[in-house]
Amino acid sequence: MSLGKNIQYLRKQQKITQEQLAEIMSVSRQTVSRWEAEEIIPELNKLVALSELFSCKLDALVKEDMTACDAVYSEITLKQMKAFRMARYVMVTPNPEADVNAYMDRWAQRSGLLAFQPDAKKIGWDFPYVSSELQNRFGLRGYAAAYILPDGFETSYPGVEFAEQKDACYAVITIYDPFSAAFERIPNAYKKILEFLQANGFREKPREDMITCFEYVYEKEGVTCMDVYIYVDGVCKTEAFTNIS
Repeated sequence: MSLGKNIQYLRKQQKITQEQLAEIMSVSRQTVSRWEAEEIIPELNKLVALSELFSCKLDALVKEDMTACDAVYSEITLKQMKAFRMARYVMVTPNPEADVNAYMDRWAQRSGLLAFQPDAKKIGWDFPYVSSELQNRFGLRGYAAAYILPDGFETSYPGVEFAEQKDACYAVITIYDPFSAAFERIPNAYKKILEFLQANGFREKPREDMITCFEYVYEKEGVTCMDVYIYVDGVCKTEAFTNIS
């Protein structure tokens, strides 16, 4: 059982002391210490409260080695991205990620993009402008996908919107094997970046002329990876201009 190690790991992740956790759980500090040393097991109502506090599944808290999750994420870096052109499309459906990615893949094939550059990069992001009624009543969500267009490529093939992205600074984290636990790993990556920005005095500032955040999925040494990008207001100081790798 990894319960004690998990409690200690999650407590430190959220920068909570044993005394603070004891106060939240209405127990003594010594009790928290004994939980983490696995000398005693929290009562069921305390386990439920811990899982809610740490936003994790009760089964994972009790059985999984959550200390291994650091291997799921890279360090966060700042990248000053070069301006690029893109062809993009939005779909609002019950399964928009799969639907719009399939649509854009067909477009890339028929437009000649993949013949021009077989490894053309594709990115995607949530489309937030879907009403609560459409979401709750019909189960609809929105997602956008875009192919980054290489220099020299031109096409008149219809069916997409062409747009330009200016030079911009992004905070970036890589998730390894993101889809094995997509509803935990991907949101947690966004959370990690936002915590990093706050801790380092950066601002995540949405702008209409910038993609606020996006995801890039690729294979590396047989492992599926996802890079998560969040726009940062200002100019990066840690890395020179770069393309999506």
